[in-house]
Amino acid sequence: YEQAWDKAYRDLTPVNQYNVDYSIMGGSRIEPLLRTIRLGMAGAGMTVESVKGECNFGQHEIAFKYSDALSNCDNHVIYKNGAKEIAAQEGYALTFMAKPNQKEGNSSHIHCSFRGLDGSMVMADEKDKEHGLSDLGRSFIAGQIAHLSEIALLFAPNINSYKRYVPGSFAPTAIRWGRDNRTCALRLVGHGQSLRLENRVPGGDVNPYLAVAGIIAAGLDGINRKLKLEDAFQGNAYDSDSERVPSTMLQAQKNWSESAWVKSVFGAEVQAHYTNMAQVELDAYGKAVTDWELFRNFERF
Repeated sequence: YEQAWDKAYRDLTPVNQYNVDYSIMGGSRIEPLLRTIRLGMAGAGMTVESVKGECNFGQHEIAFKYSDALSNCDNHVIYKNGAKEIAAQEGYALTFMAKPNQKEGNSSHIHCSFRGLDGSMVMADEKDKEHGLSDLGRSFIAGQIAHLSEIALLFAPNINSYKRYVPGSFAPTAIRWGRDNRTCALRLVGHGQSLRLENRVPGGDVNPYLAVAGIIAAGLDGINRKLKLEDAFQGNAYDSDSERVPSTMLQAQKNWSESAWVKSVFGAEVQAHYTNMAQVELDAYGKAVTDWELFRNFERF
């Protein structure tokens, strides 16, 4: 990390020089590091389900076995900090920054399902031949769609977070849901007992506790109000005229701060706190003189 800092995070050497999405060789090249991370996380009580290369240079994904919401959030934080510590000890600089360069960003897609007090999978209903969803499941998803723009700040907590939302980049821009449709913000995957909803909006920089709280609150509101679910989107949602995921922190802050629903669910103090948090980021960014400005303006003017 010291070397990356000294180089102003420019001209860093990635562990892979090309797209290694699903490449066996791409992961094998840094297996010593990945193995150390896997063993470290296993020692912390986590179960690693898969490791694979991704699209951006040096980008890799590690997925863990699911658990209850709070345990998953705890494991998320332990993993991110542990992986960075292990990488530093091995001579690497690892980042979960949402958009470290102009290629594909770092995501933190959240998969969720819910069960009854008896452990039954109340989100699913095999009688629904179209999607296998129960009425509760449909209302849960409808709640996500209804409130996603209001709680986008919980999924994208930094200025850089919003630069990830680029069409065709595996990051969503349209607030729609679809059956195994990766162009939508919400993707329904699995069948029967494994049916679940994937929220593709959060980036690698997400605070999992806030994001999961937002998902639960929106879903419960949909269930309590018995919201009707719109039809699943078919085709490429990037090209649709659907409502958009907020593309800037300023817009996300406005949606959050002006939402009567957010105030009623999270309370006025929490709403004000994260409104101020966003403002601190916006003020700091507004005062920064960026490389883009220097290259665009220094000689020209």
